Amino acid sequence: MSRIGKLPIEVPSGVAVTIKDDLVTVKGPKGELSQRVNSDIKVSLENGILKVERPTDAKEHRALHGLYRALIHNMVVGVSEGYKKQLVLVGVGYRVANNGQILDLSLGYTHNIYLQLPQEVKVETKSERNQSPMIILESADKQLLGQICAKIRSFRMPEPYKGKGIKFMGEEIRRKSGKSAAK
Repeated sequence: MSRIGKLPIEVPSGVAVTIKDDLVTVKGPKGELSQRVNSDIKVSLENGILKVERPTDAKEHRALHGLYRALIHNMVVGVSEGYKKQLVLVGVGYRVANNGQILDLSLGYTHNIYLQLPQEVKVETKSERNQSPMIILESADKQLLGQICAKIRSFRMPEPYKGKGIKFMGEEIRRKSGKSAAK
């Protein structure tokens, strides 16, 4: 049996879960999320505990079992607590600012990069003296938040020689020595 799939999901107070046909909808203080589930996988709610069950031990059913349990768990945590990611811009002259949901990134290119963020994501930027600029993103949808972080990060990936680029808070970049170290 799937080690992830067999774990029950406790629904905290203030979170409402509705299961209609193959659609699981989770509503809480941070928002509302829904996920369509494969028709073979059964989702049941009993006494505030969600259970995900599969019909057989076929390879496809085992894969879907853990997948949907993880997706539903992420939705429950998202609408109750929310998710938060922090990105740090490391590099001379790298700047960031936001005007509502538009992110303005200055990353050493000839022009600034403007990124329109969806309404589900709250953005905050910090630019303090003698510290690297930071982008703080918050959302109830873990998947959407991860995609947006990956998009922002793709503008200037961290490089191993000088350590410049956009990285996650607390991320360690493996550094390489340059050509002079070879001799």
